Amino acid sequence: KKGDGCVNEKKKKRSPQQNGVTETDSREEQISTYFDEKIPVPENVTQVFSFRKLWAFTGPGFLMSIAYLDPGNIESDLQSGAKAGFKLLWVLLGATIIGLLLQRLAARLGVVTGMHLAEVCNRQYPTVPRIILWLMVEFAIIGSDMQEVIGCAIAFNLLSVGRIPLWAGVLITIIDTFVFLFLDKYGLRKLEAFFGFLITIMALSFGYEYVQVAPDQAEVLKGMFVPYCKGCGPVQLEQAVGIVGAVIMPHNIYLHSALVKSRDIDRHNKKEVKEANKYFFIESSVALFVSFLINVFVVAVFAEAFYGKTNMEVNQQCNKTGSAHTDLFPLNNETLQVDIYKGGVVLGCFFGPAALYIWAIGILAAGQSSTMTGTYSGQFVMEGFLNLRWSRFARVLLTRSIAIFPTLLVAVFQDVQHLTGMNDFLNVLQSMQLPFALIPILTFTSLASIMNDFANGLMWKIGGGVTILLVCAINMYFVVVYVTALNSTLLYVLSAFLSIAYLCFIGYLVWHCLIALGVSCLDVGGRVRNPSAIFIEEQPEFDS
Repeated sequence: KKGDGCVNEKKKKRSPQQNGVTETDSREEQISTYFDEKIPVPENVTQVFSFRKLWAFTGPGFLMSIAYLDPGNIESDLQSGAKAGFKLLWVLLGATIIGLLLQRLAARLGVVTGMHLAEVCNRQYPTVPRIILWLMVEFAIIGSDMQEVIGCAIAFNLLSVGRIPLWAGVLITIIDTFVFLFLDKYGLRKLEAFFGFLITIMALSFGYEYVQVAPDQAEVLKGMFVPYCKGCGPVQLEQAVGIVGAVIMPHNIYLHSALVKSRDIDRHNKKEVKEANKYFFIESSVALFVSFLINVFVVAVFAEAFYGKTNMEVNQQCNKTGSAHTDLFPLNNETLQVDIYKGGVVLGCFFGPAALYIWAIGILAAGQSSTMTGTYSGQFVMEGFLNLRWSRFARVLLTRSIAIFPTLLVAVFQDVQHLTGMNDFLNVLQSMQLPFALIPILTFTSLASIMNDFANGLMWKIGGGVTILLVCAINMYFVVVYVTALNSTLLYVLSAFLSIAYLCFIGYLVWHCLIALGVSCLDVGGRVRNPSAIFIEEQPEFDS
């Protein structure tokens, strides 16, 4: 029966041995798969495009798009609007398009191989590089989780008019653990629907701010489609780099390659695989378009209302409305500096309390949704790299504890400015981890021994290589700017030593990638391109 979660008859008849794996392997794969159910795909649909099939494939792309809407992205958006007006909207658009192309590679890897990126890394790389790669991705996941903790703590503080202190808001986020486990019991489709609900809350919240501020639509379109930044200096350049670093997140590549495994696809049927790739790409495009619009709402609100504003102007306006937060804005003519917390306060001063509370609700939804996708990412990464199968409860408890401890220390002993300032460091941390997702995904999707007929063509190899080189270069610039601003000789020396080890490891990954892209002279002994040497799962021969 269709719609009851059962596999169709044609797929039932294929035994595990026919699929190229033993019964033991089949059982292990079932245990290690994070999803207990497979979403059935409608059959006997003859149209070139079917909304029924698109609906069956809808879900993974929207879960993936949450990473484009986490509190770190929201802060990057509002700072972009406040510092550069509408001038950097085209950078946001370009970063989202690049993100879509990278997510396409991730989805194709999962659909074609039946393995997610961490599992393929486990089979491709030797033990030491594999462990290092796992640690780097874990750092990115923990950094993202910390941003969620910060966002939720600030949202609780704003919603309670300061009655819930920041340290208490940090502790409240522990409840996310139980919320996640509670929702997960009710099935994958209901969990995906809940994520859709949270995205809807963000769209309505930030859309309300957009309507209230009523930005100039001509300026919005001009900033979006004219790749030029008139009168921009180092501040705007830094912000443009920060946008790319915030939008493209390393653990999201691992996440998306695993989420697509939740659909019931016969990987031996080339037509089904091709069809799945098509519908997942369409769904990802729609999901990232929605996330792009939400990001545009935030940028446009702060560009229209607060670009060029001084601390003095904001202080006077907050005094008029009787705000209790006027001390956040010193009496000087320096340009206004905003973050997630100040952004809500400023909106309340200029557009009334409703704007502040609705802003906080949007931030809370962003934080709550991103913690759940971060937990998924952590589970996939740990299982794939280490073959270590922890319970969901243990996994959430570990990552959340690591994320809460440093954040709680700052919340207790410092103020909200230091708490929001951690976002800059966390964006830098995730920027540094980006090559550890982008290089492997290009490597493996270019190897015919892994992807068969779906390996990247020449254009995708060249385009993907150039894109990844560009993104990594932009993010490395962001890291260098951040480190040089620290003004500490000791940190400079430490950074130099770490940079040598960091670049050596990236060089190792690039060596593998170049061989996959066709530079066969680097493949000494045929270790990379020879499928018997990389211990990958036997790939299916497609049915005619």
